[in-house]
Amino acid sequence: MTFYESVKGGQGEILPMEIITAVRGFKDILPPETEKWRHVEETARKVFGAFGFHEIRIPLLEKTELFCRGIGETTDIVEKEMYTFLDRGEESLTLRPEATASVIRAYLEHAVHAAETVTRLFTIGPMFRRERPQKGRYRQFHQIDAEILGPDDPRTDAELILMLIHFLDRLGLAKLNLEINSLGCLECRPAFREAVISFLGSQAEELCGDCRRRLGTNPLRVFDCKVEKCGEIISRAPRLNSFICGDCRTHFEGVQEGLRLFGVPYRLNDQMVRGLDYYTRTTFEVTAEHLGAQNAVVGGGRYDHLVRDLGGPDIPGIGFAIGFERLISMIPESGEDAPQGPLLFIAALGEKAAERAFILGNRLRMNGVHVEMDYAGRSLKSQMKKADRLRCAYALILGEREIQDNKALLRNMRESAQEEVCLDDLENTIMTLAR
Repeated sequence: MTFYESVKGGQGEILPMEIITAVRGFKDILPPETEKWRHVEETARKVFGAFGFHEIRIPLLEKTELFCRGIGETTDIVEKEMYTFLDRGEESLTLRPEATASVIRAYLEHAVHAAETVTRLFTIGPMFRRERPQKGRYRQFHQIDAEILGPDDPRTDAELILMLIHFLDRLGLAKLNLEINSLGCLECRPAFREAVISFLGSQAEELCGDCRRRLGTNPLRVFDCKVEKCGEIISRAPRLNSFICGDCRTHFEGVQEGLRLFGVPYRLNDQMVRGLDYYTRTTFEVTAEHLGAQNAVVGGGRYDHLVRDLGGPDIPGIGFAIGFERLISMIPESGEDAPQGPLLFIAALGEKAAERAFILGNRLRMNGVHVEMDYAGRSLKSQMKKADRLRCAYALILGEREIQDNKALLRNMRESAQEEVCLDDLENTIMTLAR
């Protein structure tokens, strides 16, 4: 018995195999949804390109050490969510849970920093985290990631945020809120960290298990806790803006001034932190009110020492990551957004007509025209129903009599009008419609 066969009662009866389904938390993306995904990707490439960004494509699999050093060993991602395994050579590998560390690894490995002082890169693709699947959150999810490496000028921060808001606006998203904060630097943050530990230490028993654990490893992450009781306690905790140094304060004021120059509305959120250890100074989120507690659409910020921490020179950086699935769910539906159907459906009746249609249809396809045909020999009525279902702009009706008379009927499906066209110049006639 083969792997694909199951024998019942020794009678040799082959039973149908059980359908294999996708892994939990991994989702197929099918037409017509793929058209919307492509629209978002194309819009990103146009907008980001106008701001001087170039696309980079990075591996799905990296050495585990990259994310432990880059993201931080005490983050939830590294501690609980990464897909990590030993390969046959006993090397620890991880499916990338985020893109920034991989982008910087490539930036250093190929010495991009030696060739240019400012580098603007973006990447689009899947990430992997083993967290509880829920609406809009998957174990394989997708991100649009953009990074600027080199400058530490606050205008760079404002420019990146401006590009992001412009991109979201081009997609037609509304009712979004930009929140910004400064996380300070390595000079001023330690005093804030100690103040937080001191404040929360006396109330540790009232915190959730995760927050109690974070107090000893990554205390600033408690500000990101969604547990209501923790939120009440954290609301009374010290605020970073009382501790940041003069340089960080001046930098953050420069970011705000840059946003004001372009009329970008924003809200200061002194409780906002990021889930990764590498962030410094400017941090920001774009949120949507109707998404509930998990309302962030985009998150990002400055990471002025990450390049150094990954073995390179001390080069500043700033970037953001957009959750693709959440973004797609927010794009408004409209008739204009609906994918266009094929330009032409060729309804062929009879063997000679089918052969002529086969040649014509594929010649048009090689010239970039979307053409559909039916090879099953169905009736004209059935073929025209299919053309209508596919939302074809035109249908070409070609039968034995039409070939004999050297003509065909070209029907405008949207205006319900038709005309006779000569077969001798039929390809050029269709190409004219495509222009």
